[in-house]
Amino acid sequence: MSYSLEILPSLLHGAVTTLEVFALVLIFSIPLGILIAFAMQLKWKPLNWLIHIYIWVMRGTPLLLQLIFIYYVLPSIGIRLDRLPAALIAFTLNYAAYFAEIFRGGIDTIPKGQYEAAKVLKFTPGATIRYIVLPQVTKIVLPSVFNEIMSLVKDTSLVYALGISDLIFGEPYRSQPRRKPCSDVSSRSDLPHRYRNCDARSKNALKKKFSYYK
Repeated sequence: MSYSLEILPSLLHGAVTTLEVFALVLIFSIPLGILIAFAMQLKWKPLNWLIHIYIWVMRGTPLLLQLIFIYYVLPSIGIRLDRLPAALIAFTLNYAAYFAEIFRGGIDTIPKGQYEAAKVLKFTPGATIRYIVLPQVTKIVLPSVFNEIMSLVKDTSLVYALGISDLIFGEPYRSQPRRKPCSDVSSRSDLPHRYRNCDARSKNALKKKFSYYK
């Protein structure tokens, strides 16, 4: 019991950092992914080429490598970032690429006839996206988006590579002993499962909300 009280401040500090990274990455990456997905629908080849290169690099390289590149390599060319901003940029760019592909697949499933019907009804492009495309795409991509969100819960532990305290490892490695008791590890590893349970409940609630054809 005394040891649990001893690690409680470290546990709470790591939990706050994990929640902060998790929330900010979702806030930035999902809208960015949606914008990229709609940009991929444009018939401008240079833009499409750049987007495909970006997605290919982000999805084809490990997230840990991207974290190391942004924090440790960019300073060699004069771009210096603090630990947390570097982690947020790496996570956002990585997950935005995955969300972009998910939303692109959802957009491609919308029949062309619906766009033509929107034109006949004098819908503007913005109104077409808002009232016709996005509601249907959201329902289609919901399972895939929540799969990525659950992956994000686990991936937040990678911020430890930049010396940021997180839920799993607690204080940065530079100030911690090499070995940690099993009780410490088990107590820390239990909390991500609780986060994923919250995600699962949110997913089920949203699925019920969007099941308007049943």
